[in-house]
Formats: sequence, structure tokens, C-alpha cells
Amino acid sequence: MRARAGHERQNLMGELAYASFVPQPLPPDPPITLTDEGVELLIAARCHLAVLEGLAARIPNMELFISMYVRKEALLSSQIEGTQATLDDVLDPLLDVNANRDVADVVNYIRATEFALRRRAELPVCNRLIREIHAVLMEGVRGQEKYPGEFRRTQNWIGGAGSTLKNARYIPPNVEDMNAAMSALEAYMNAEEALDPLIRTALIHYQFETIHPFLDGNGRVGRLLITLFLMEKHLLSAPALYISCFLKQNRIEYYDRMSEVRRTGNYEQWIMFFLRAVAESAADAIDIIDQLYALRGKNIVKLKENTNKKQLTTLIKLFSYIEAHPIIEVKKTAEALGVSYNAAARAVGVLMEKGILEQREQVGKTRIYSYEGYLDILRKDM
Repeated sequence: MRARAGHERQNLMGELAYASFVPQPLPPDPPITLTDEGVELLIAARCHLAVLEGLAARIPNMELFISMYVRKEALLSSQIEGTQATLDDVLDPLLDVNANRDVADVVNYIRATEFALRRRAELPVCNRLIREIHAVLMEGVRGQEKYPGEFRRTQNWIGGAGSTLKNARYIPPNVEDMNAAMSALEAYMNAEEALDPLIRTALIHYQFETIHPFLDGNGRVGRLLITLFLMEKHLLSAPALYISCFLKQNRIEYYDRMSEVRRTGNYEQWIMFFLRAVAESAADAIDIIDQLYALRGKNIVKLKENTNKKQLTTLIKLFSYIEAHPIIEVKKTAEALGVSYNAAARAVGVLMEKGILEQREQVGKTRIYSYEGYLDILRKDM
């Protein structure tokens, strides 16, 4: 059965000899066969995605929630790769002066996601789009010397720090096989197929990670590919699913399940893990949207209490702003709202009195405020 997933190819000779993996093109042969448990997981994942889509369609200001979801997914996906950054780091209003290399990685992932969402209106999910996303992801950060926006031209491998081709845990396809495999994957992503789109998404993510076409950034691009393909197949209309939370919590199993496909040809066990990830991630997203929406309703009521009409206009503008920027300082906020510094400061003071904003530590002469109720919900499982 191992040949179902691929085989090893011997490269070079003598002391330099090594074996790389050559993946079989998708779909698998023999075809995917789910157990009763697998079918139940598929149904659960589809049901939860449908509920999530329903919420996204009917909740006002959903784009604000999506904006936060993109940031959380970017952070979690980067943390899987070892990036040391927090949600508060990414939302820091002084990010332009405080950003370190880890935070820059996450900010680039956010930019890559936003770029991909715009670009997909012009391109299908294809190798050109994948390379363009990678170029944005790697721009100006560590790894930028590793051919951003281009498939690798040399052999790579996966292993611990200091590992070599001799002791790597996994050696992806050599450059020639990698290019052939990416062409086959592109064809599969754009082919008509009877398999359920969720199963196809699982297969595509596995295949991309197995091919490992870049020298750096493969995991992050591969996880973004999950969202893009689900949107391409109309299972999601917006990136409201942050699957990286589940994958981070189950990181060892995540890697082990993909390794098991290469080792034994058992795609089904990977697909079941992936379906569980989608089902639980969608259920979690539904819960968080419900909590954020309930918090919003409660705080809108607070804003209207004992507030005159003229003041309410500014307060509502500030409140909408902190839903997109839950950590703020007054100067940038005033500029964003198009009001004077004093007007913004007064509005911040009112939101503090109403228990919506809290003052944080002072950075130099700059006072920082946060929408803690909102952040507490977003920080779940981080």
C-alpha cells in the first residue's frame, strides 16, 4: 500500500547519496474509502461549516470579526512554526516602532492572506497564486533570501536544528520531481472531481506539505491554501475558520498523520484527522462569533445609556474602531476617526467609565487602552 502515496528516489552517489520522496499524483489509487466514523465526521464538518456560513451571512459588521479572525489565524499558523508572538503583540498600536522579527512574520502572514483574498478574484487557486502569496509572506523578513515567490531550486529536508540529508526526518521530492508534482497538484485543484470538497481539501493540504516546494514558509502557505480552496469550492464565503488553533493544539499528531500517509499509503486516517479539525474549528468559530456578537449588543446598550445624540455619534465611531483595533492609543485613533485629539480622548474616557475600555501600561508618554472583554474572547486557546 505504501506505493499508493509515492516511492523513494535515489539521488547522487557515494558519500553524497540520499533518498527523496516522490509523491503519487492525486487522487489516490485505490480511491478513498471512508469508514462509518469517517462519514459521520464528514457530515459533522459540513454541518458546522453550513452553520458558520449562515452566521457570516446574517451578522452585521461581520467584516470586523473576519478581520480579527485573519489576525488570529495568522498568529496561530505562525506559532506552529515556532514564532514567538502574542495576539497583543500583533494588535499593538505602536507596532510600527515595536515590531520584532517574530511579529513581522505574523504581520506578513496577515498581508499574504489579505493579498490572497483580493487576488483570488482574478486567479483560480493555482501555482502562480501560490508563488505570489509566498512572495508577500517572505517580503522583508527572515527567509527572504530563500527565493521568495519562487519554487526552490535546491533540495530541502525536514528535521531538527542541525539536521542534514543524512539524518533528516523527511526529504521532500528533488527539484525535478517537485516541479512535476506541483504541476500535477495544480491540475488536481482545478479538475472536476466526484470527491467531497472537504476530502479534496485534506488531500491538497497533505500533498502540498509533502511536496514542500519552497525553502521556507511551506507550512503557512499550505494552511492558507486550506482556506482558499474551501472558498473556491463555496464552502466558505469568508476566512471565518481558523483551523490552525486545532492544528497547533494537536501539532505532533498533525505531523504524524501526514507522515503516516507517506509511510503506509493510508490517506484515510489523515482525512479523518482533518475532518475532525474542520468540525471542531468551525464549532469553535460559531461559539466565538456568538460571544463577540453578544458582547457587542451589551456594549451598544451601555453606550446609549445617559448619552446625548451628539456625543453618541462619536462614541459609536470609537466603538466600531476598537472592534477592529482592540488595543489603541489616542493620537492614531483621533486621526483614524477624523476627530480632534481632545474629542477622541473624551470618548475614550467615556468608554472607560462605561467599563468597555481599560487603561494599560503607559509607553513613554503614550497611554495605551484595550477592549479587554473582546480580547478575552479572542485569546481563547492561545
